[in-house]
Amino acid sequence: MADDQSNNNIPVLLSFSAFSRPSSVPSGSGYEALIQKFMSVYGHQIDVFRKFVIQLYSPEWEQYIDLPKTFTISDKCKLRLVPLQSDVRTLGNLSPATTAFFCCDIQERFRPAIKYFGDIISVGQRLLQGAHILGIPVIVSEQYPKGLGSTVQELDLAGAKLVFSKTKFSMVLPEVESVLAEIPAIRSVVLFGVETHVCIQQTALDLIARGYEVHVVADSTSSRSMMDRMFALERMAHVGIIITTSEAVLLQLVADKEHLKFKEVQSIIKASAPESGLLSKM
Repeated sequence: MADDQSNNNIPVLLSFSAFSRPSSVPSGSGYEALIQKFMSVYGHQIDVFRKFVIQLYSPEWEQYIDLPKTFTISDKCKLRLVPLQSDVRTLGNLSPATTAFFCCDIQERFRPAIKYFGDIISVGQRLLQGAHILGIPVIVSEQYPKGLGSTVQELDLAGAKLVFSKTKFSMVLPEVESVLAEIPAIRSVVLFGVETHVCIQQTALDLIARGYEVHVVADSTSSRSMMDRMFALERMAHVGIIITTSEAVLLQLVADKEHLKFKEVQSIIKASAPESGLLSKM
């Protein structure tokens, strides 16, 4: 720190998303210089097409406040970079190179309680097979496996990028954010599992808050109550989360009959997926 000060550098703590890293900047650095510093520290994790605001931690208010554009660094401080909500409407495009699959809590102890659980597993199998064929990273969560058991044996997790246990309902935990940071091309998440109104909904909301486009697979997510399931799907759709089906996802990912993997994906969807109680609610 003495070296930093002797070189007229000021220590700063730079925070972005779930991460915080100590650094230093020249005394007198202004807003644009700080943006560039954030880019140099977190560049591979920052979507350069989004708008951001820098916030400064205020001991007086005991929280972060927006940094004035005229601000210059003179003392040690804590700063964070916050993405602003985009005004551009989600288009819903999917491509294997920019997509990850999230498989949420499809565990043994849920089998007797979740509506249409067998159908949810069956469609989950299709999605995991498709991810394997197309080389899409898969992240799998297990809610309190000590009490609720592991992921059901019908689902092959051999190629998963990450399988982790949790107690929080959302899947968006530091270990997941670290994996996503390693794959900066990821822009879309295909999400499926249980329960729709709890872990699925909270995961989806956390993901869109971080700038990801989220596709919830309606025929591979359910709850103990169909009322909770259907209202959660409706609520998510209202906030910009895309509610879709397994076949729509897989065909959108190949996009063309001439795709090298089309026939392999076609073999997965040759028989229609079970409707998992969705038609009875339409």
